[in-house]
Amino acid sequence: MGCQWSPGAVTVWRITVMFNFACTVFAKRHEVYWNSTNSRLSGGDLSILVELNDYLDVYCPHYPALSLPGGDSAFQGPAENLALYLVAEEGFKGCVETPGAIKRWECNTPHAPFGPVRFSEKIQRFTPFSLGFEFVPGRHYFYSSLPTGENSNLPCMKLRVTVCCEPKTKESTQESGSPAFHNAVTSVRTAAVPLHLIPLLHFLSI
Repeated sequence: MGCQWSPGAVTVWRITVMFNFACTVFAKRHEVYWNSTNSRLSGGDLSILVELNDYLDVYCPHYPALSLPGGDSAFQGPAENLALYLVAEEGFKGCVETPGAIKRWECNTPHAPFGPVRFSEKIQRFTPFSLGFEFVPGRHYFYSSLPTGENSNLPCMKLRVTVCCEPKTKESTQESGSPAFHNAVTSVRTAAVPLHLIPLLHFLSI
């Protein structure tokens, strides 16, 4: 015999789904193309302000294939392979791997056939995943990269992320908790409702 949900359980489930849906729809996505042509990354002055439930989208270095006569293809220039870390502020200043550094991603497919590899970090206070990271409002978090593989001549690239907003009830402390032509950060507030989710919204409103 199947398990039947009580009306109260169904209501709680619907509220939970609607809340998660609203957080996703109105989340802001901050796009960063992580490669050596991004002068703000290599200069160390790139800083972005995020809110809880926003997303940090990091695009790895990418080198599309060049078409050659005869149907052949080739790649231009040395590829950039690197690993991105969450580091303490001291490690951020020196751009070195410290004992407490947390490896978040590794960019090791610069010739991916369908464009640059993207990694997404959800800015959330609590995470149900063991590999997730929890962010506290009012604190700074620092990302830096180190080269991997044969190409060890990459510049020091780093990013500071500040989570809004500082709690007003207590004094907070500052804790650390692509295509080559892209060299900036793009922040987009997602507001449009995907068409395939409209039937789900109709069902939840019943």
